[in-house]
Amino acid sequence: MVSNCCYVIWCHLPQPVLDNIVLKKNEYTESVKGYTEYIFVIFQTETICIIIKQACKSRLQLVKIVRSLETNFFVLTLIRRDSTAFVSTVNVCYVENVLPVRQHHKRLQDIGKNTISCCLSVVAENDFGIDVSNEVLSAVSPRETFKALIREEKNGKDAKKQYLEVWSKNTLAHSVDLTALDIHGDVYADGEFGCLDWSHDETSLVYVAEKKLPKSEPYIKRKSDDKPKTDGSGETAPKKGEEFRYRQEWGEQLVGKHLSVIVVCKLPTETFTVLQGLPESWCPGQVRFSPDGSDVVGVAWETEPRRLGLIFCTNRPSWIFSLSLEGNMRKLSADGLAVRSPRYSPLGDLVWLQRQAGGPHHACHQLVTIKKGSTEVTTIINIVQTEVTIDGGQKFYGLYGQSLPSKCFSADGARIIFSTPQKTEVRSYAVHIDTGKIADISNKSAPGSTSILDVKSDVILAACSNLTTPGQINIAKLPAANSEANIKWVRVSNPSEVPACVVGSTVEYLDLEHSDSKDTIKSFNAIYFAPKAEGKKLPLIVWPHGGPHTNFVNAFMLEPALFNMLGFVIVLINYRGSTGAGDASLKCLLKTIGDYDVKDCKLATDEVVRSRPIDSKKVALTGGSHGGFLVTHLSGQYPDTYSAVVTRNPVTDVATMFNSTDIADWCAVEAGYEFTEQGPVSEEALVAMRRCSPLVHVHKVRAPTALMLGSVDKRVPHYQGLEYARRLKANGVATRIYMYDDNHSLSSLPAEMDNLINGAQWIMQHLQL
Repeated sequence: MVSNCCYVIWCHLPQPVLDNIVLKKNEYTESVKGYTEYIFVIFQTETICIIIKQACKSRLQLVKIVRSLETNFFVLTLIRRDSTAFVSTVNVCYVENVLPVRQHHKRLQDIGKNTISCCLSVVAENDFGIDVSNEVLSAVSPRETFKALIREEKNGKDAKKQYLEVWSKNTLAHSVDLTALDIHGDVYADGEFGCLDWSHDETSLVYVAEKKLPKSEPYIKRKSDDKPKTDGSGETAPKKGEEFRYRQEWGEQLVGKHLSVIVVCKLPTETFTVLQGLPESWCPGQVRFSPDGSDVVGVAWETEPRRLGLIFCTNRPSWIFSLSLEGNMRKLSADGLAVRSPRYSPLGDLVWLQRQAGGPHHACHQLVTIKKGSTEVTTIINIVQTEVTIDGGQKFYGLYGQSLPSKCFSADGARIIFSTPQKTEVRSYAVHIDTGKIADISNKSAPGSTSILDVKSDVILAACSNLTTPGQINIAKLPAANSEANIKWVRVSNPSEVPACVVGSTVEYLDLEHSDSKDTIKSFNAIYFAPKAEGKKLPLIVWPHGGPHTNFVNAFMLEPALFNMLGFVIVLINYRGSTGAGDASLKCLLKTIGDYDVKDCKLATDEVVRSRPIDSKKVALTGGSHGGFLVTHLSGQYPDTYSAVVTRNPVTDVATMFNSTDIADWCAVEAGYEFTEQGPVSEEALVAMRRCSPLVHVHKVRAPTALMLGSVDKRVPHYQGLEYARRLKANGVATRIYMYDDNHSLSSLPAEMDNLINGAQWIMQHLQL
């Protein structure tokens, strides 16, 4: 029984029928006897929404009403009223066994919420989430008829099984045990290689998985039966002496990934094929079907002479390739490049991101295209050295996003929608493929970041947040070309509750410069995040980011929010070398790490202490990875300024890290040398690596220091932190080590919570708060 409710009903209709319904509104009103209040909203050319605001006693009665309208409706949302608000909760009602459901129900759900917001000024959402923790990949088919997913189930302590499932609405249409199929290893579900893509006709899927290795056994093995197989299985005899052969992996967070293969599944027959035709030294990923389904495109990384760590590194030699289902391969991008994120437009144009291979681990990218029917690569957005002026007179500092949205095109295929860091924010843009004209379409209702999640039929879904507000889902209709400034964003989700002290905090962008410096690049930026001072001086946490070629943006983060609640001011520093400020600024840090970045952090500290209500005796440092490199530098070079340090997986000695990290090239390049493993070892380079390291200043440190280390960190092995801690203790500095069974990011729930709480306690204890 339902009372005092309002139903939102969607149907998908051709434009002539839609026009007819709108014109005959009174007739439809009469046909539902007593349900006289309708709101018609045209959000897209083929969509209409009817909101029945009269009380309805039962769902069956609603079904009768809908059927009386003689259209194929989908009941999307039931909204209940209470006495204090028009909408208090939302229950999504899927009545697929009663009413015909159109193909686009997922998208209609998004659009439906937008219409509720537009018509009724109401935003509501389901209070409960759905557990998808065992779904490692998923993809909805082009016409949203099916959903495919790779499911991973634990089978004992360490063993696991993977399944491919295809769902048609609420019906499981296909389920295949991929582990039992045994034609490949684990499916790749990471952010570098992982993919799951549908063919346009919805009959095939493509993904990448670990190449199946031949079985191996010792040279001498006692067996119960030494007879060869005669069952016709086709299995080859195990290779002797191969079981301990070293196989390179792709480093940090890609453990167990050696060499990938492309797998195509034809669903009608459940036939799986491992595609052939790529060079043996290529490791493919990010694969998707071409528009006609006759071939696939993807990225292939070179594995020889060695695999360097891939995650967070966009500089690895790679190619965009096209591979037919019969095994005919073409290289689409030039040699000497690092490429990623291939996407096909509705017009059949192929676009991707690229930069020069080698050099810094991340840098400014080009956006390029091959037009349908052409083989010529043309540039849409070029590398930006400092800044360029775009539509509306705004400044644009280049493209630094590591991927394009999976669906990123306007309905006509003429524009690409993307997001990228720009100094202190993530901003979103529309760029015209033919002209290269860029327009900012970010949500400007409040300072913060706008990250594109999805684009379909010119409807854009984005996540918006800032340091005081957790992520919110927003939706907008993409305006016509040259009118992008008129974009209207509507919030369709409620933000999580945040303590009032965080919501009422101050967020400021700081533009800083070494005015007396002779350096070519003198300026950098920072974000000042402070609770209300209420007439007293506050403690300060100085926090440089890792990388070094990343940046902090005004987006919600757990750790700054926690420190804010504890009464700390936080300054988040984007030193020279950060992304989002032009490629020249990024590359000026090469050969100057331990110098430019350290000076920038000290200048930011001095400026904030000078101009804000800060207690100069209560200044602490926190940072991880290269941020850890910087805070250990700062505590050694400026022991009178900083009173406590918390560092996570810090780089403390670049010279010794060179032979233990998965990114040895990082050590050479950041120290100012070209990475090579040919010829004799360069003593000059090793000396330069040592000289730029915090270990050089460890004997001057006085600030109590806590180190949070990951025991399986392949990026900055935990021995870096242990070596530094041993020297601190030898010098009488209060030191504590926390060792987590985790990787470089320390992002597992136990590790994250423990280091967050212990880090805060360490700082408060040693600042005597």
